[in-house]
Amino acid sequence: MKKLSAILLVLLAGLAAGAQDIKNNPGSNHGNRFEQLGTILPTPNEYRTASGAPGTKYWQQRCDYDIVCELDEPNRRLTGKETLTYYNNSPDVLTYLWLQLDENQHSNSNNSGYQSSNFMPRNITEADIVRFGGKLDKDREYGVNITRIADVSGKPLTYTINKTMMRVELPQPLKPGQKYIFKIDWNYNIIERTKYGGRGGYEHFEEDGNDLYTMAQWFPRLCVYSDYQGWQNHQFTGTGEFALVFGNYKVAMTVPADHVVLSTGEGQNFQQVLSPTEFARWQKAQTATDVIEIVTLAEAIAKEKQKSKAKKTWIFKADMVRDFAWGSSRKFIWDAMPAMVEGKKVMCMSGYGKEAYSLYRKFSTKVVAHTIKSYSKFTIPYPYPVAQSLEAANGMEYPMICFNFGRTEKDNAGNYSANSTYSEGTKNGMIGVVIHEVGHNFFPMIINSDERQWTWMDEGLNSFVEYLTEELWDNKFPVGKGPAYKIVDYMKLPKDQLEPIMTNSENIIQFGPNAYSKPATGLNILRETIMGREILIMHFVNMPGVGLLNIPHLPTCSAPWKMPVPTTWIGSGEDGFME
Repeated sequence: MKKLSAILLVLLAGLAAGAQDIKNNPGSNHGNRFEQLGTILPTPNEYRTASGAPGTKYWQQRCDYDIVCELDEPNRRLTGKETLTYYNNSPDVLTYLWLQLDENQHSNSNNSGYQSSNFMPRNITEADIVRFGGKLDKDREYGVNITRIADVSGKPLTYTINKTMMRVELPQPLKPGQKYIFKIDWNYNIIERTKYGGRGGYEHFEEDGNDLYTMAQWFPRLCVYSDYQGWQNHQFTGTGEFALVFGNYKVAMTVPADHVVLSTGEGQNFQQVLSPTEFARWQKAQTATDVIEIVTLAEAIAKEKQKSKAKKTWIFKADMVRDFAWGSSRKFIWDAMPAMVEGKKVMCMSGYGKEAYSLYRKFSTKVVAHTIKSYSKFTIPYPYPVAQSLEAANGMEYPMICFNFGRTEKDNAGNYSANSTYSEGTKNGMIGVVIHEVGHNFFPMIINSDERQWTWMDEGLNSFVEYLTEELWDNKFPVGKGPAYKIVDYMKLPKDQLEPIMTNSENIIQFGPNAYSKPATGLNILRETIMGREILIMHFVNMPGVGLLNIPHLPTCSAPWKMPVPTTWIGSGEDGFME
């Protein structure tokens, strides 16, 4: 925990940049870089102390989920029922709850309707034009269909959908210390993610006629309620991500019987859903010293051709996480190996189609293991039992699971195989994105960032440790962020195009350099030039209470498991950057 101390300096620098003084820097969006922070930092209170540690009455909310869902592959539709148990740990009486409906991003009527701060690209596709016009598919409606919201006895509850947010009225006030149980039934048509964009959805492979599903931000989830802001019910525009409430999850997914499901959490019924051979391989992988294939390339190719019409239900559990995501496809090859982090076993795994086999089989799971070990050295010990990487032609992260890119060329016989080739650039890009997305388990999944508000607290901190981890993987790795020379061209832009790091995610010009590269470079300068590695380590060890700053716009969403000092930090990639 104390290793995070140096990040405090960058946060303070970012706050200083937020103080506007055009006399000091005319024509710039930057503030007075030498201004003291005494008038900016808020007054300590009983929730947060001046040192940044939790106050005597610090609190955070909790929500547990029990979800049952079914993937209708022929119709590309997901149907779900969830039971939510919401714990009011605040001192406030609540009369309603706010939930996120992120899938409404694709709705014709309930999307957020906000404009992007990014420039329109010079070259656009037909799909881009359709997306700009607001109607994605003339034959299908998208967005969440809420079919029932009721209390535990089945009595309907009143609710209002406001674009990507939903307010549920409580039948009686929820007092401090009480919990409330209610149920939501819903369904939606799954978006073709690779055509229309979005966090989750499906990718269709025309060559073999199969789909690969990445189910992310896929169910109604409770919004954060905090002492500094109340309900964090900002609309989801697709760029700024989210802050969420920690809780326990039990999720049952019914999918085609030949699908492999890889998910947040630990599988509860592998012996029932895997073949005896697959389950034996899974057991062998628990103590393996190298990567073991649970589902092989040959088996995945055979499934692609047979396409079972039967169904199976996979069950997963995850404790004290802030979100839950999963992938499902008959195309998945699945491999695994254990890694030890401070004496605790973590199952490192990968799932990928034949199109990525020769690259992912060699590197993905080993990079996952390297990442959690390296980040645990630089920050805090990895607390989860699982870490996994799925190849899905994109880059996005969720607790214990992430979706990455990196595919190969066909071999001389015109097939994808262990002999398929790939460029050095493809390999390095794949390794970099796996490190980055697995690293997001630390920022923001463990240290819960409000990415919708302050993207740099997620992407910038992660990009810095990603750089250190890439250097440990290969000291000649072609890093994209970290060294100062990487942002020289960006910093030479006209001053009216340079935003402070402390800028809301929907208001950033040059999103990638500002939210990713500039914070990573600042931290690297502290480490290599201003403080030096030895002094930086000394500060890590000796500075108590790092992580929690008593600032009004920081959410109170520290990781709920026991740590020496609870830690909270605040805070895109669809425009060409890793999320």
